Amino acid sequence: MYRTSLRQITSKRQFSILNNKLNKWNEIPLAPPDKILGISEAFVKDTNTKKINLGVGAYRDNNGRPIIFPAVKEAEKILYGLETEKEYTPIIGSKKYQNIVKNFIFNNSNKDPNGKKLIDEGRIVTSQTISGTGSLRVIADFLNRFYSSKKILVPKPTWANHVAVFNDAGLQPEFYNYYDKSANDLEFESLKSSLLSQPKESIVLLHACCHNPTGLDLTPEQQDEVLQIIQDKSFYPLVDMAYQGFASGDPYKDIGFIRKLNSLVVDGKINSYALCQSFAKNMGLYGERTGSISIITESADHSKAIESQLKKLIRPIYSSPPIHGSKIVEVIFDEQYQLLPKWLGDLDAVVGRLNTVRSKLYENLDKSSYNWDHLLKQRGMFVYTGLTSEQVIKLRNDYSVYATEDGRFSISGINDGNVEYLANAINEVIKK
Repeated sequence: MYRTSLRQITSKRQFSILNNKLNKWNEIPLAPPDKILGISEAFVKDTNTKKINLGVGAYRDNNGRPIIFPAVKEAEKILYGLETEKEYTPIIGSKKYQNIVKNFIFNNSNKDPNGKKLIDEGRIVTSQTISGTGSLRVIADFLNRFYSSKKILVPKPTWANHVAVFNDAGLQPEFYNYYDKSANDLEFESLKSSLLSQPKESIVLLHACCHNPTGLDLTPEQQDEVLQIIQDKSFYPLVDMAYQGFASGDPYKDIGFIRKLNSLVVDGKINSYALCQSFAKNMGLYGERTGSISIITESADHSKAIESQLKKLIRPIYSSPPIHGSKIVEVIFDEQYQLLPKWLGDLDAVVGRLNTVRSKLYENLDKSSYNWDHLLKQRGMFVYTGLTSEQVIKLRNDYSVYATEDGRFSISGINDGNVEYLANAINEVIKK
């Protein structure tokens, strides 16, 4: 009888301990929905036949449908006939993919002697990553481990996920001034003064082109001034290039800022910088998650050490990157298949359509009570309208137009069939 009672007491205690442990899960708070993905979810539930989704930065054609670039489709057909296995790729991707990225971006396909010099000297370490977000997370973790400062300066505004990625990696994001929303223009003097006020050796995030979300980039002259501040303050440049090709329609024209950085490294004016790059937008490889991180180093020996640490960092996270997207890139850049000119033509056509709908939206907007000229200065997949959050919410509630509350519109969601409806909706919201 005594033994039975003790067993019952022990069982109750164990149950109580177990129950308390299980109850800890009940303390997990509900996370707020992702602002951009949450917009898409609300859009799907909307029954209005005139609804428009201007939230997610993914390309849509003039009929509002996603596409596969024709060059990518051809590359996949070739790949289907070539592939004999689906083995793991090395931790930092295949050498072929790495070399393509280096030549395409840093050597500007044989147009940048400084980039070629850095490649030939073994001063560029390139790793395939899980698209742009993956590359940002890898470099953030890497800088947190090895760089002298944890402070990273990001433009205000910037892509919302930048701050989340850097925070989670242990860095300390802080904004520098970039855009004056009241004037719908770059606030360049304030940008410079806010950078100059920061501690030396801070990391500074820079957008290579098609600044997200504003679509407004530094002029070449302004780039030179910012690069001089970087030299004077010994900042570490971290460049995010998610939209290469979307500024001009030509990916080679959109990397002037990279060429300037290459020149500074070769001349010994800065020691190093890092670049996060993605083929998600300019090849439409969104779901393939195909990107890269490149670190420009001080020497070939330094490159060996950095590459070894990148492998050590990536291995326990995702072990090695996916292979299908990178093989598509390899086929497109393989001269024997002659797909590179076709892809460049596909990309130019996509950007041409975006520029056309940007102009049509501008033409249909009422200029009598609001100056919309800033839309024509902006480049890339987005327009930063200057609308208030209240106006954006009214567009959503009254007209089923879905956009982020900062007034950023993904213009690929605009087409010939809805541009007048959208413009009229904006005109009505501005009046009220």
